[in-house]
Amino acid sequence: MVKEFAYNGLTEKELNSLSLEKLLAVFPARARRSLTRGINDNKRKLIKEIKTAKTDKSSTPIKTHIRDLIILPYMVGVTVNVFSGKEFMPVNITTQMVGHYLGEYVITNKRVNHGAPGVGASRSSLYVPLK
Repeated sequence: MVKEFAYNGLTEKELNSLSLEKLLAVFPARARRSLTRGINDNKRKLIKEIKTAKTDKSSTPIKTHIRDLIILPYMVGVTVNVFSGKEFMPVNITTQMVGHYLGEYVITNKRVNHGAPGVGASRSSLYVPLK
């Protein structure tokens, strides 16, 4: 039997039925503070795009640079391409992501793979012939 996900004891249906004020009471303090301070025009535009994408099931991907948008319950099921600093990475929003930021799911740095040390990198490499 698969365990059903619950956010602070609330199922996905219950989360979707909550008003914004009651939803804020469930969120942690940081998310609550961010949402009560207001949503700027760019975030409002992205939220509108997400709502239309959920109803239309359009094939055009939603691309955004906004990484500090808190994921709300009505965004579940939408794929958003979030900019990582180099490219747009697809993020499929699930119920486990509610209350987190979009940017948490797109890594902005890569693992560093160092090559071999160059000539002059150490004292012993001074005496290595170049040819």
